[in-house]
Amino acid sequence: MNKYAVFHVLDTPYSYGKDKDTLVVRVRVARNDIKECYIYYKDRYDWENEYNKKAMNIVAETEFFTYYQAEISVFRNRYRYYFEFIDSNFEKFQYNERGFINKDFNYNDMNSFQFPYIAEEDLYQGINWLQESVVYQIFPDRFCNGDSSIDIEGTSEWGKGRVHRRSIYGGDIRGIITKLNYLDDLGVNLIYLTPIFKSTTNHKYNTQDYFDIDPQFGTLNEAKELVEKAHNLGMKVVFDAVFNHSGSDFFAFEDLIENQQKSKYKDWYFIDSWPVTKSKNKYYTFANGCDNMPKLNTNNKDVRDYLLSVGEFWIKEVGIDGWRLDVCDEVGHEFWRAFRKRIKSTKKDAIIIGEIMHEANAFLKGDQLDGIMNYPFKNAIIDFFAKGIISGREFLDIMAENRALYMDSITKQMWNLLGSHDTKRIYTECDGNIDRIKLSIAYQFLYIGVPYIYYGDEIGLSGGDDPNNRKCMNWNKNTQNKEIFDFYRDIINIRKENKVFIYGTFEEVYCENNIIAFKRVLNNEETLIIFNNNENESIVRLNLKSKGVNLITKIIEDLLEVRLDKLSFKVYKVLNNNEAYSR
Repeated sequence: MNKYAVFHVLDTPYSYGKDKDTLVVRVRVARNDIKECYIYYKDRYDWENEYNKKAMNIVAETEFFTYYQAEISVFRNRYRYYFEFIDSNFEKFQYNERGFINKDFNYNDMNSFQFPYIAEEDLYQGINWLQESVVYQIFPDRFCNGDSSIDIEGTSEWGKGRVHRRSIYGGDIRGIITKLNYLDDLGVNLIYLTPIFKSTTNHKYNTQDYFDIDPQFGTLNEAKELVEKAHNLGMKVVFDAVFNHSGSDFFAFEDLIENQQKSKYKDWYFIDSWPVTKSKNKYYTFANGCDNMPKLNTNNKDVRDYLLSVGEFWIKEVGIDGWRLDVCDEVGHEFWRAFRKRIKSTKKDAIIIGEIMHEANAFLKGDQLDGIMNYPFKNAIIDFFAKGIISGREFLDIMAENRALYMDSITKQMWNLLGSHDTKRIYTECDGNIDRIKLSIAYQFLYIGVPYIYYGDEIGLSGGDDPNNRKCMNWNKNTQNKEIFDFYRDIINIRKENKVFIYGTFEEVYCENNIIAFKRVLNNEETLIIFNNNENESIVRLNLKSKGVNLITKIIEDLLEVRLDKLSFKVYKVLNNNEAYSR
């Protein structure tokens, strides 16, 4: 056995309370190294009885590692446990807190892993409505102009001319309100707006006033109307919070510039040297050289209190359902812990989603965020389905590592995007190849997590890097891509009608020659999904003797051998031998 690969620690995601009566335990071993894995467990203070024994199941596999997991319960939730591995030679190895157990010594209970107690206040509760969501991101200035009377000077004609970084097209809150029925028809139930607070730019990430809607977009009352009407249609609304930095015209920074070291706000920012001017970068900013976005000092109590009040205000005043947090990994953990307490005390099921473009386990232990924008997912989708520059094995490995990083409930809440206002559009990434676009979308909706649509992707809007990825929404049905729209609507319906795609587990079934297959399982419901990411027709022999209902065509097919067209997928509801299917 490869002992060097074995890893376990008493911390998420390797050991954590699922609820007050259930402990989730995960352990890592080398791939293809063991045949069976067991956990032995009992009450921490039980010195009399034998250990309970339970088989552990595989929850993720990569090229190098396999992750086993089990859920265990004991009286009063005080745990003592160790692992047993059986390798291909049927040799047994036992592993505890000290490492591998020397068989020449009697087992000492004190060397077992010990999870002292599942404290209810430490439990992370998943948010069902978030897990059941389909996110639609709106860049307000480019979505819909519903009230031209508030257009500012220099507003361009909708969709005309070359898009540049300073372009203004007049999209507003009224426009979003007028398109709620469109979003409802598509199947969206969570709207995420990039910042709508007062600011001098089209993107609004340099906030001037955190308590006011930008007049370019409308009024506070219109924001309330948007949320109310969205709620009436069963949609949630999330706003974008920029707490890492303010705009350079924010009142505190304006005072600092005017009064320099005498300003009472001088500790709200990070100043390199005095005197400070807006034209010279003598202070920390968002990214290098972004002088109009000075970085806030969230360690300062006054700053912290101010921003916490912002988070609370929009939930109380407008009724929003949570926050997306811009560049939140550049803000300290202690601030986000305080933010979470304030937000959850204001609205218990409000969500907090971070913009973190890489691994984020430190923020996702249950005390800060509810999820992140899952850019590692997006990047893998692009590399496999759009570009074909990684293999199916590499793709599944990336996905497995991503799952292995987090608690199961967190994985179900990740915003799995294909693109955003910061990246190239999926249409452009796929060079307009509709089959590759469909494969990307299908995986996004049939995999674990929350599917995320960037406005316009559903009608084939193209766009490269910023600012071309922020084109105006095309509302001319004659020039929209109806094939993509209909596919989005169909795959959304499949996900909504089959809860296994929301709450089910993931099991890899097949991976060969860029053909991948996996199962999603929930209780007695089992689905099979197969992707052919090749430019040729393929036949997949899975040796499954059951039948399945093709959820696209509604036709019952044998699963022993499945034929797939080039660049295509199939999704089946697996039927038991005695199970009939009715449409």
